[in-house]
Amino acid sequence: MFSWVGVAKGAIPRLHRIAEGLEMVKKGVFAGGAILLLLGLLFGRDAISYSTTSLGWVRQSVRDSVPVSFELERARKMIRDLDPEIQRNMHLIAKEEVEVQGIKEQVAAGEKSLAKNRAEIERLTNDLKKGDSTFVYHGRSYTGKQVETDLTHRFESYKVKQVTVEKLGQILAARERGLVAGREKLKAMQAAKTRLEVDVANLDARMEMVRVAQSTSEFNFDDSHLARTKDLVKGIGARIDVAEKLVNAETTYPGQINLDEPTSSDITEQITKYFDNDDSVAVKLD
Repeated sequence: MFSWVGVAKGAIPRLHRIAEGLEMVKKGVFAGGAILLLLGLLFGRDAISYSTTSLGWVRQSVRDSVPVSFELERARKMIRDLDPEIQRNMHLIAKEEVEVQGIKEQVAAGEKSLAKNRAEIERLTNDLKKGDSTFVYHGRSYTGKQVETDLTHRFESYKVKQVTVEKLGQILAARERGLVAGREKLKAMQAAKTRLEVDVANLDARMEMVRVAQSTSEFNFDDSHLARTKDLVKGIGARIDVAEKLVNAETTYPGQINLDEPTSSDITEQITKYFDNDDSVAVKLD
């Protein structure tokens, strides 16, 4: 049973929601008006310029804070999103090629039919010019009036067909021009997609080089172990120097008289002394 009470109960919550929505709209309009008024009071005529400049600055700041790797991945996704559009254009071009081929066949058939009709019209025209009262075609006789009537119909039909074929030829030419333009557009899109892929790959490689350079510059080598090793080797060398000096000190005392005769450094003296000693030994043997 229909009840107005139920309708009223269901409508009350909706009215409350509508009222709340209107109230929020009013508050938003009021807040926006207050902000515009504040900007107007602070900056006067330049308020719009300040607001648009601030908005642009915020947008640029947010854009600059986005990581380059994220932007590169976003660029790759946008390039991949070109594939459906390219596929759609390829499908349209293939469909257009089929339709253009059909129109081309229609034009060829129409031109062939027009040539046949023209030859028949010219034959009937030449026959009527002879002035005969009867004409025989395929074993049947026709009066001059019948041939004239048939010729009139053929000529009217020929003119209509000729106009149709000409229009169809114009349509064919326009469709072929559109097909050529579509192919060029498809080639341009494919070439642009390839260029974008190469550009993104180059940017990715450059970014990788930047990351490598940054990671290399951030390396902090701990050279304390190396320094301690150098000090150890230097200390060992110093100790060996001391040991060598001590050995020399034990064999030769300071101020000790050297009883060894100094060895002559002159080679001629050494040879003369040697042979003198050798001659004295030989005399004794004799």
